[in-house]
Amino acid sequence: MKMIRVAVAALLGLAFATAFAETAQEAAVRKVIEPRLGEDAKVKSVSKTPYSGLFEVQVNGDIIYTDAKAEYLFVGRVIDTRTYQDYTKARLDQINKVAFSDLPLEAAMKHVKGNGKRVIAVFEDPNCGYCKRFRETLQGVTDITVYTFMYNILSPDSIVKSRNVWCSADRNKAWDDWMLKGESPPAASENCVAPHEKVLALGRRMKVTGTPTLIFTDGTRIPGAVDAKALEAKLATIK
Repeated sequence: MKMIRVAVAALLGLAFATAFAETAQEAAVRKVIEPRLGEDAKVKSVSKTPYSGLFEVQVNGDIIYTDAKAEYLFVGRVIDTRTYQDYTKARLDQINKVAFSDLPLEAAMKHVKGNGKRVIAVFEDPNCGYCKRFRETLQGVTDITVYTFMYNILSPDSIVKSRNVWCSADRNKAWDDWMLKGESPPAASENCVAPHEKVLALGRRMKVTGTPTLIFTDGTRIPGAVDAKALEAKLATIK
């Protein structure tokens, strides 16, 4: 029972340390754990947490936990049982934060609604059902500027569909016509170049693994299609 309680506690309570240069102990954990995670695993950092001797391992844009000897992995969320705060999510938000001003907005479609004071960027695929649902949500949201990066990851013909939209006379209308009505734009001319490769490289660099993914001006992100209430609540927190 004691071992079970320890394991459960390890997954339910944790306050994370601020990231500094690795200590000798953290470096030792990295040396053991990195080869055990496989060739594709890129460990960015290892840091000791203030709870139960666990170590946080940042790997491939995600977080896992291990013990001081790197013998066991703890995979999952760490949640405070008193406040139900998700410490893992908070840490992921922190390490995956985006410098919004560095986004190549020229590679996105810009759509201004109302005064446009509230700004978001969104990665969408033309074959993404959840993206279409989010487009429906945006229909009822005003005073917002939306930068849409066409992130073609679901199907080879996503590239063709996105290029046709990008090369349309009115990109925003063409995108909404397709996403909301299923109406395809005319085929793009041969000399029209869409920013597919640039957006694909950007998404991979930012570790965008699914669509839609929303990026906010405070650097945080939300994966998935949020409803209008959740979107408004998030936008209200941004100064």
